[in-house]
Amino acid sequence: MNSYLESALRNKTSHYAEAEQQMIMKAYKFAEEAHAEQTRKSGDRYIIHPVAVACLLADMRLDMSSVITGLLHDTVEDTNVTLNDIKKNFTDEIAYLVQGVTKLTKIELSSHHTKQAENFRKLVIAMSEDMRVLLIKLVDRLHNMQTLYHVKSEEKRRRVSVETMEIYAPLAERIGMRNLQDELQDLAFAELYPQAYESIRLRLDTIEREGITQIENIVNKLRESLVETGLSAEVHGRLKTPYSIWRKMKKKNILFEQISDVIAFRVVVSSVADCYQALGAIHNEYVVVPGALKDYVSMPKPNHYQSLHTAVYFENKRIEVQIRTHEMHKIAEYGVAAHWEYKQNAHLKEGRQYKWLRGLLDILENANNPEEFLEHTKLEMFQDQVFCFTTKGDLISLPKGSTCIDFAYAVHSEVGNRCIGAKVNNKMMPLRTVLGNGDQVEIITSQHHEPSPTWERFVVTGKARASIRRYIRSKQQDEFKELGAAILKKACQQIGVTYKPKDFSAHLERFKCSNHDELCVLLGSGDLTAREVIKLAHKDQFINAQPADPAEEDPVLKLPRSIKKNQKSSSKEKDPQALAIKGLIPGMAIRYGSCCHPLPGDKIIGAVVSGKGITIHTLECNNLKHYENKPERLIDVAWDETEMDMFIGRVFMVLKNAPGALGSVSNIIGHASGNIVNLKILRRMNDFFDLLVDINVQNVEHLNSIMASLRATTLVSYIERK
Repeated sequence: MNSYLESALRNKTSHYAEAEQQMIMKAYKFAEEAHAEQTRKSGDRYIIHPVAVACLLADMRLDMSSVITGLLHDTVEDTNVTLNDIKKNFTDEIAYLVQGVTKLTKIELSSHHTKQAENFRKLVIAMSEDMRVLLIKLVDRLHNMQTLYHVKSEEKRRRVSVETMEIYAPLAERIGMRNLQDELQDLAFAELYPQAYESIRLRLDTIEREGITQIENIVNKLRESLVETGLSAEVHGRLKTPYSIWRKMKKKNILFEQISDVIAFRVVVSSVADCYQALGAIHNEYVVVPGALKDYVSMPKPNHYQSLHTAVYFENKRIEVQIRTHEMHKIAEYGVAAHWEYKQNAHLKEGRQYKWLRGLLDILENANNPEEFLEHTKLEMFQDQVFCFTTKGDLISLPKGSTCIDFAYAVHSEVGNRCIGAKVNNKMMPLRTVLGNGDQVEIITSQHHEPSPTWERFVVTGKARASIRRYIRSKQQDEFKELGAAILKKACQQIGVTYKPKDFSAHLERFKCSNHDELCVLLGSGDLTAREVIKLAHKDQFINAQPADPAEEDPVLKLPRSIKKNQKSSSKEKDPQALAIKGLIPGMAIRYGSCCHPLPGDKIIGAVVSGKGITIHTLECNNLKHYENKPERLIDVAWDETEMDMFIGRVFMVLKNAPGALGSVSNIIGHASGNIVNLKILRRMNDFFDLLVDINVQNVEHLNSIMASLRATTLVSYIERK
């Protein structure tokens, strides 16, 4: 076995210089000795895995340091070898790469999902410094997927496959490594959906066996058409991958038999000019499928992919044709590995040149925790691209479905935060307008404007969502700090002392705060009560200020106010709104969340808020995430349908700026038995008004009926519930 592995490695690395080959074999001996006692799930010796990774890296023509890292990448994690041992026997550069690619399994976190998110965060940081870290990590994952069938646990195989599909395959696509992406997706697809994979694989095998003559016929015809125009070109036909076919079947809701372009044809020519000449020749010879032309030569994808895509009818059958140069083909197949040659002493930092990677670093900076970073990154990586332009002609690539707000944040985070309007193709449009290929966008900003929390509902890029959340969090912290200081000030007044922040400094550690502002934030958010703080800072005054009757205690010092159990209040004493809720202690103060405006018919839950009683939220309310680690503060409640009142439903609408538009909206709401109790114009533009309208309604069905009536009029461009 050892001689076979050594021979295979020598064969794969024969194109390296003699001195480099000697270093690679030294690394092989080092890894073999380190992993001597270890075996894989299959029972084979562990050394097979690092050798396989190194051979794959050598096939990609990466530098010697990358190949050696492939051999050593598990030694620090799984054996007694240290980074200092690697530095001593090899180089600092190789030790750095090994550290970047390590499995990171020693992170002690609460769950697998948290660990996965933290690992990914560290991977992004490492690959932003040196892209080879990602290349080696992807190849490591590829070999693990190729041998995944040896793992007995079905749950673990599925978990690894989902992670491969959601993280590693998109990363391979982002650096242009199409072959690696396809293989990762197919291996994960086979594990996650074995029946679908096997069915498509069998059909492709049949097509490949029975359609060889037809494929050769199309290849020859295409080549003849190009030769007639004086072009020398390589023409190939290939079957699409099982996963790409399955994805298309799902996306278009069609059967395998309805897919007309299972086989794709590739034309490789010498120059960019030849690409367009070949396109003209093919379009002149065959009937073109309308709307199928995509020019990635003049507008490359973010991963540098370039090619002309078109589709034509060949003997009444649709075929897909890709046209590219030899250099474009090399980049399309091997991506970043095709044009980044890692020479000796060239510790490249070119990872930062990739805009998408800079975007991930922006998300990392704005995300609140590793899980949020992973969530936003998936948004960033999973979608097709559209290409838009600034007024200066700069190209901005965005995920499909992106809005003007996404565009603004793609330009710069501060542009997004200060955005008040947008012109699309020189016409004022709502900020939620979905952008298309070729749109020219001008963002209008104001120094006095702030992002709206509602933007998060329609943005699609991870960067925009992370930036909005970060800004809202910072504003919320400021509000909590101000409120907390006011609570402390009032509490001090009630026990007869002067409020001085320094009086509380001795007790900051008790509440795990590093400064007085953090203490105020805890008070303002309800995570801490004034009673707890005052009791420590002014113990004597606090004891003297306690009333004899607990029912008379001030709500600032004791939150919430004491409730006399088993004592029912008369209906006149009750809060009218409290009548609509079942499941509460009689007499308990309640209010309805202004964040979600719950209505009868919505599924609801109660949240205990210190000093304020119970706040009722819808189950879908975004603010419930603040209680994820405090489940004891949530209580089950329900609507009491026997005692209903009128409730406030809030809607956001984009209204056309036309004479009588506002009056028409008021009439529609009135005719539907609704009553406007508040109306706010959020933004006034030449063509549109953004309105926030509070309406008295009976329940969610009543509000939906009013919204349907408003949606039916041409004056209302957009409406949604808030």
